[in-house]
Amino acid sequence: MNRARLTLAATLVGASFVAAAVFAQPPQAPPMKSILAGKKFAPAFKGQADVEFTKPSTKREKEMVVTTLQVKNISNAPILRLAIDETWYDKGGGLVTGGKGVVNRLEPGEVQTVKIETPYNAKMQANQYMFSHANGTVKTHPVKSFDAPKESVVNTSGSKAPAKKAAPKK
Repeated sequence: MNRARLTLAATLVGASFVAAAVFAQPPQAPPMKSILAGKKFAPAFKGQADVEFTKPSTKREKEMVVTTLQVKNISNAPILRLAIDETWYDKGGGLVTGGKGVVNRLEPGEVQTVKIETPYNAKMQANQYMFSHANGTVKTHPVKSFDAPKESVVNTSGSKAPAKKAAPKK
């Protein structure tokens, strides 16, 4: 009889441990959802990208020389980290200074305005532009202007300013 009581007590204690373990389990997490679900994702362009650009406009603003130009991606995929390096030379062809404008992501057909700021130097006489991107080289095509449905201003740090509204055509 003593043995039966001991077995019954051990069974009850074991069952209470199992019940406590079952109730102590944390609730199951909700199923994971993809952040990109339902969104289009185009891989970045690799190799030689094609970009159209307008004639650069260069002006001196206080102690800075500011160059602005528009660029358009005419490749079939997004261009990442499109960089435009502006190098300034003196009369003898010696390097004086330079600046850089960056567009973080340029979608196919998208037009953005790039602003390059360079410290002013009295020796500045001529300049040159070099285009490149994160995954290769850039072939440039000069154009007079764009009919840009979506446009934004990008400064040298690569951040976007609010989009500008295009003037109505007459």
